[in-house]
Amino acid sequence: MTTAVKPRKKQIEQVATNLFKTKGYSATSMRDIAASVGIEAASIYSHINSKEEILHSICFRMANEFLTSINEVLNANDSIIEKFRKTVVAHVDIITGDVAASAVFWNEWRHLSEPALSEFIAMQRQYENTFKSIIEQGVNEGLFEVPSVSFAVMAMLSSLNGIQKWRNYTLPPNELNTAFADIFIKGLLK
Repeated sequence: MTTAVKPRKKQIEQVATNLFKTKGYSATSMRDIAASVGIEAASIYSHINSKEEILHSICFRMANEFLTSINEVLNANDSIIEKFRKTVVAHVDIITGDVAASAVFWNEWRHLSEPALSEFIAMQRQYENTFKSIIEQGVNEGLFEVPSVSFAVMAMLSSLNGIQKWRNYTLPPNELNTAFADIFIKGLLK
């Protein structure tokens, strides 16, 4: 029984992710999810407790991926420019690796209820602050020059996170990630 539940739960989450991306979290009902999976609306509750459980799973899975990737880069024995490059590349790879989940992560997290909402916001801030620390180190080493580290991070993250809205990539993901890194590094170099 357990082996049958896990694939179905995963299928439900994937279908819900796509619906949340296209219709939005608020406009997607449990009935919509069940119909798209091909099960009765009442049956869906034997696999998940609520629509918010799915949103929670998506948002926290993605947040953990971002935090894990940036912490791995931060702990590597690389130059600060290489750490910055790897951070941008990893960020783009996560987004392009699951565009639907990325769209839900960036656009629908506000629907989380407490205490999950506060926890999620804290994870976002942790990620942003780690990104800032990389740029600050580059500034302190005399490699980067920016009028405001906070502004630089917000501008970069806004640009990177917008990828999930693109209909088509102008480059394959494995080139898109390094193209972004190169553009941002050139913009930061002193």
